[in-house]
Amino acid sequence: MVKIRLRRTGSKKKASYRVVVAPSTAPRDGRFLENVGHYNPREDPPLIVLKEERIFHWLSVGAQPTDSVKRLFESKGVIERYAQFKANNQEAGEAVSEAEVAEVAE
Repeated sequence: MVKIRLRRTGSKKKASYRVVVAPSTAPRDGRFLENVGHYNPREDPPLIVLKEERIFHWLSVGAQPTDSVKRLFESKGVIERYAQFKANNQEAGEAVSEAEVAEVAE
């Protein structure tokens, strides 16, 4: 299973995090597939930078965000935009399938 999770960076007592896509069996700071953003809780307000296009891709192929990453996504509104993205893709897919049915009928 593939997870979207936080990878700790920074020195001792000065943590910052990268949002990465990694196999669930990989260690916290070990192997990962792709870096999709970063999070620095030490700034005021906390800095959250995300690559939404890549996040949408990984969510669409079955990656599961951890609880902490899910909270980050909710604070940035990524979950709502993904729901809209998914709905638009299904509508586009339905339109394409309807067009294919019309072509076959002709």
